[in-house]
Amino acid sequence: MSAPESPRHGLVFTLEDLEREMRQEDAYAKGGHTARTLVRTPDQRIVLIVMKEGARLAEHQASESASLHVVAGHVRLHLPDRVVDLDENQLLVLAGGIRHDVEAASDSSFVLTLSWHGEP
Repeated sequence: MSAPESPRHGLVFTLEDLEREMRQEDAYAKGGHTARTLVRTPDQRIVLIVMKEGARLAEHQASESASLHVVAGHVRLHLPDRVVDLDENQLLVLAGGIRHDVEAASDSSFVLTLSWHGEP
C-alpha cells in the first residue's frame, strides 16, 4: 500500500471503488474490517474504514475531534450515555475524548476524519 498523497493540488477519491478493493484484502477476510488512510497532513487524517456485518472496533477514544460519515451500510456506536445508529449518508461528529466502540450492523463503510490544531 502506498503512502497517502498530498492534497496540495486537490485529491479525488471514488469511495465505491476503494471499498470494493479493500473488501478483497486479507485483513478484511481475517479480521472483518480494514482501513486505508486517504489523507495525512499535520492537522488532519481522513481514513476509509470497511467492515463486515457483525465486526466490531473495540472501545477507544481519540483526543481529537472526529467525524464519521457512513458511505454504505449501517453502523452502531456505543457512547458512554447512549447508542447511536447511523445509516448510509448520515454523519456523526464527536468531541475529542469520548470513549466509544463501533459495530457494523450490516456490511458497511465509513469515512473517519480526525482534525486537530497543527503545531504553531
